[in-house]
Amino acid sequence: MWLKDLNLLPSNLKNSRILTYGYNAAVTTMFGKASSDRILQHAQTLVAEIVADRELEDATQRPIIFICHSLGGIIALAYSASRTSKAIQHLHSIYVSTFAILFLGTPHDGSNKAKLASTGRRMIGAMVPSKVVDTEGQLLDALQEGSEVLRNITDMFAPLMKDFHIFFFWEQEKTNMGFTQDYVVEESSAAPVLDNTERAGLPYDHRNMCKFESRTAAGYRLVVAALIRYSKEAPEVISRRWRHAIDMLQSKRSQEADELLR
Repeated sequence: MWLKDLNLLPSNLKNSRILTYGYNAAVTTMFGKASSDRILQHAQTLVAEIVADRELEDATQRPIIFICHSLGGIIALAYSASRTSKAIQHLHSIYVSTFAILFLGTPHDGSNKAKLASTGRRMIGAMVPSKVVDTEGQLLDALQEGSEVLRNITDMFAPLMKDFHIFFFWEQEKTNMGFTQDYVVEESSAAPVLDNTERAGLPYDHRNMCKFESRTAAGYRLVVAALIRYSKEAPEVISRRWRHAIDMLQSKRSQEADELLR
């Protein structure tokens, strides 16, 4: 894996801590009944594990750069941003510390339910072997609910986007889904044209656009150059953001104390 191979990303970002997080992306988890609850559970677990690691390693205020493939990471940031009550404000630290996000094939069609349903159908095709794709039965039933989940996630994240450096990447090759070939997340969805964001294509299908075999692999230098640039810019910005966040949280606690005394 390029994230762990000492000859690849670790050699380019020598002063960085590189962490990986995987989750069960099965259709029944992402698009089945109660899928919104399950996605939130993934988010809660991701944020809790990052917070725990950073506390144990005395790294609670270090800048964070997320590399997110497909649906990974969006809901976690939306979840983290809302955690400001006294008992769990430590979870808010992930939002405060996040400087940049690289989105690889992530759908951003929050306002368009029809497009999300279509994207969800292609995601099912990419994740599930063709032998078990039931296009008339259970999966299509799940897809209707799943498209609502995707819309809620993207709508939740949209207001937060301005707080981070964003780099959108889209797949330039179609994914073989057994019964057909198609783009899982189309360019317009994966890389919306927005102010103050970057965008580029990667010459891979949806499954492989987050995998680089060597330093000479197409797209590797593009992604790593962005990571290096962000890692240089992040410390000053995140330090300033932490000062503001501490003042904000102290003010919030003071207001809560005043209300209790009334």
